[in-house]
Amino acid sequence: MPHDNTVLATEVAPSSITIADPNLLLREHVREGLSRPFKALSSMYFYDDEGSRLFQQIMALPEYYPTRTEFALFSRHRAAIARALRPQNPAEPFFLLELGAGDGLKTKILLRELLEAGADFTYVPVDISAAALDGLARSLQAELPALRVEPVVADYADALGLMAARPGRKAVLFLGSNIGNFSPEDRQQFLQRLAGPLTPDDRLLIGFDLQKDPRVIRAAYDDSQGVTAAFNYNLLHRINRELGADFDLAHWQHYTDYNPLTGAVRSFLASTRAQTVHFAEPGWSVDFRAWEMIHTENSFKFTRPAIEGIAQEAGLQVAEFFTDEQDYFADVLLRKDV
Repeated sequence: MPHDNTVLATEVAPSSITIADPNLLLREHVREGLSRPFKALSSMYFYDDEGSRLFQQIMALPEYYPTRTEFALFSRHRAAIARALRPQNPAEPFFLLELGAGDGLKTKILLRELLEAGADFTYVPVDISAAALDGLARSLQAELPALRVEPVVADYADALGLMAARPGRKAVLFLGSNIGNFSPEDRQQFLQRLAGPLTPDDRLLIGFDLQKDPRVIRAAYDDSQGVTAAFNYNLLHRINRELGADFDLAHWQHYTDYNPLTGAVRSFLASTRAQTVHFAEPGWSVDFRAWEMIHTENSFKFTRPAIEGIAQEAGLQVAEFFTDEQDYFADVLLRKDV
């Protein structure tokens, strides 16, 4: 489960969105996803206002370890991470790009460390949401007025391509456990796209949630208070509201499993009875068998050898490996293979 899922929307061309039909992308996605033999919907659609509010609650749950663990990791290794991202010549200016910065909570630890060390750098948060970047820029102006900030509203790979023309090191951050939300095939394509514009002098820091006690992992995605279930159900609430569907939440269940052999956490919505869901568009309905599933999210967990193999396939190599005290999470520094 990501703390920021905007990366999953980057394959959609903005020109596809029309004022006349603001729900076009969602409608097309739901039609396609629910017509598959094994029905599936993208987790990118979790994040309407209510979904974002629920995810803030999830991050504060005792079972949900990723956010607080990576925060502690950054606090523990902030000086070493800052040194690893800076150019070999400490006086050389560089760009610190963050893909999907969110609220910047963890990143501010690093930004303060770099400023206190006298680093000459520009922070470049990248997102497809101008509103999200505006909010972050205002927050940084208030908290770190000495920081140079250049927000970029763009697809992640496009932003790296644009920045590649500017001289100086590019240190790229992709934090949280976002990389785990990709299927293995999509993950490799995404990393290859990121690696393409980089030079051997550039650096890429990616957050990976590590394999651990399977009970700890499963609890993080099926908490005792039911907040994660509400987060999953909210996808159906959103489809009801925006597409005029009649999903009856009384006949759906949240279900999560974890496979330690593949490292995959998978979340589902299960139909507890045979039923037909109707949509506002004439002639559009979808039949569900009893206990038929809608797959809504993947969240892969990794081992160090797997991370090294994933990097190698994308033309990257591991330069440094930062973990927390329990080895629950890793922020991995990658550089382009030469």
